[in-house]
Amino acid sequence: MPVNVHPTNQIPGAGEQDAGMPPTTRVTPAPGQESVWDYPRPPRVEPSADEVVVVLGGEVVARTRAALRVLETSHPPAYYLPYASFVEGSLLPVGGTTYCEFKGTASYFDVVGGGRRAARAGWTYRTPSPGFDVLLDHVAVMPGEMDECTVGGEVVVPQAGGFYGGWITSRIVGPFKGGPGTMGW
Repeated sequence: MPVNVHPTNQIPGAGEQDAGMPPTTRVTPAPGQESVWDYPRPPRVEPSADEVVVVLGGEVVARTRAALRVLETSHPPAYYLPYASFVEGSLLPVGGTTYCEFKGTASYFDVVGGGRRAARAGWTYRTPSPGFDVLLDHVAVMPGEMDECTVGGEVVVPQAGGFYGGWITSRIVGPFKGGPGTMGW
């Protein structure tokens, strides 16, 4: 798939590019693609009709056509699946929370499947902030902690950095926040 890079379209707050660092120029989306730089801040939540499948330990632990995508500037979408789409026993509540300035306080799950346990790899907003009420009873997972996550049959590439839970497909272009040198974006 061709990628068009325009060096005059600099990423806000990005410094000079060093060897091994992510690009600091925005990638122009081809037809059928979205740029994460066109996503809003604060984020927007929208439904996805694509089939979303999560596999851990060689077992499907969740499958749905009713996922929600959270779209935020510089981030690949995070997919939130209805709690009911997870296999019984695949989400084990664990202690600890984090806070998102937009969505509120997140609670965590260990995700279990096929004899594997991915620690704190799932999260939910039990009392979402106003405007994000639709996330109630939905769970996001870190795709990099799963065996495989797919959207519409395409295997997802996890967002770099291990902190954000973005799902990268061929329909999304960046560059993406999360890798080295992107914290100021």
